[in-house]
Amino acid sequence: MNTRPIRFFHRGGVVEVGNLPPTTTVLQYLREHAACTGTKEGCAEGDCGACTVIQGELGADGQLELRNVNACTQFLPTLDGRALLTVEDLGGPEQLNPAQQALVTCHGSQCGFCTPGFVMSLTACYETHQAAGTQPTRQQLADALAGNLCRCTGYRPILDAGEQMFDGPARCLDRAPIMAALNVLAADVPLDYSQGGARFHAPQSIPDLALLRETYPHATLLAGSTDVGLWVNKQFRDLGDVIYTGRVTALREIRQEDGGLWIGAAASLEESWAALTAAVPRLRELWLRFASPPVRHAGTLGGNIANGSPIGDGAPALIALGADILLRRGATQRRLKLQDFYLDYMKKDLQPGEFVEAMHVPLPSADWRFSAHKIAKRHDSDISAVCAVLGLRLDAGVVQEARFAFGGMAAIVKRAAAAEAAVVGQPWTEAAAKAAAAALAQDFKPMTDMRASADYRLKVAQNLFTKLWLETTGAVPIGIWPSMQEVAA
Repeated sequence: MNTRPIRFFHRGGVVEVGNLPPTTTVLQYLREHAACTGTKEGCAEGDCGACTVIQGELGADGQLELRNVNACTQFLPTLDGRALLTVEDLGGPEQLNPAQQALVTCHGSQCGFCTPGFVMSLTACYETHQAAGTQPTRQQLADALAGNLCRCTGYRPILDAGEQMFDGPARCLDRAPIMAALNVLAADVPLDYSQGGARFHAPQSIPDLALLRETYPHATLLAGSTDVGLWVNKQFRDLGDVIYTGRVTALREIRQEDGGLWIGAAASLEESWAALTAAVPRLRELWLRFASPPVRHAGTLGGNIANGSPIGDGAPALIALGADILLRRGATQRRLKLQDFYLDYMKKDLQPGEFVEAMHVPLPSADWRFSAHKIAKRHDSDISAVCAVLGLRLDAGVVQEARFAFGGMAAIVKRAAAAEAAVVGQPWTEAAAKAAAAALAQDFKPMTDMRASADYRLKVAQNLFTKLWLETTGAVPIGIWPSMQEVAA
């Protein structure tokens, strides 16, 4: 690799940065170096949305893809070869853009601190739907704004603005100059950026990534930065050398292969969950409640799985689906069941120089029934107290196979072996559901922490078997949480 500055499109042209540390966040760059102070710092952990910006890059079809992300957790070198749009790039006092004008008309801003973030998320939603020739429902708008918090207005006028911004003639961003610049940047050599003694490697092929990982086995492997960014922001950790996976095109692929979904480790959470939900519609609630759109656009499913957190919501779904994980070291690949990857708290079956290349998720047959639930204090953008994905394979009403995967109940995400054994070979009845619930106490001795007590975790997890029985027998699912739309009405 050749050392060169970071190059990206911003404020109408290509910007070069070569004098800032690799862990400088996009938010720090905007406010402290680019004089773009419309982007605000609220939580500095990707939770509040005050720092929301739009990132653009060319898709596989050569068209511009725009996604709202949090600037506070993204490191500046990850922008290399991409476009950065902030509130300063939208309409001004002479002519506001549709989202800005609708927020003014609907009185969607009060103190105004969070407003630029809402503008960027609404604009991303507007651009996506205008390009597709569609118009979002009020609930879809609420889902699109799940990563933006407002403590002043409530959300009703903001959702009103989201609806109203589609009323007039379409006024979209001018994509031509952005695409032209990105096509020029695509010819740059892979980024190998060094400043202050630390290096940021951005390989563009799996062999190059594998070579770097073998050469620097102790370097920090960076994917979406939605977690690693907090190591710097909140823990003030020195990452040392960084190897970034986000420019390896082959790792971002999602395809059908060997009777299942092959999901590359660098595929975004949003695209990965969309593919999983298309195969298993019961995962939709988990998809929408997995963090927020800005986090899902930046984060990766491979990163979520490799992290190994016991409260990561990706692992319960993939384990319940019988997924394998594909590991790579140099030219050697190793494949194992995902449930065997986790050994103990934050300890994984991962050798030095090895990295996650992909996950393979079998497509379930028609005799499988699934139920997925995320239990948290807050409906949107919150960390799970309990996450459960429960799967049954039925034949003539008898359970042939069961996979009950839980997060938040132990030091690792794991299957409930005793609960599974209680139902396999039994008719799927309310009594069987109760037997599984009772057996769950043998599988888990959950902890008490700030999110939930041990008793609550066990009780709510047991209650989910009743909900599984109701859902799989055709009863109307029991609603637990009101939607953002219902709260704002």
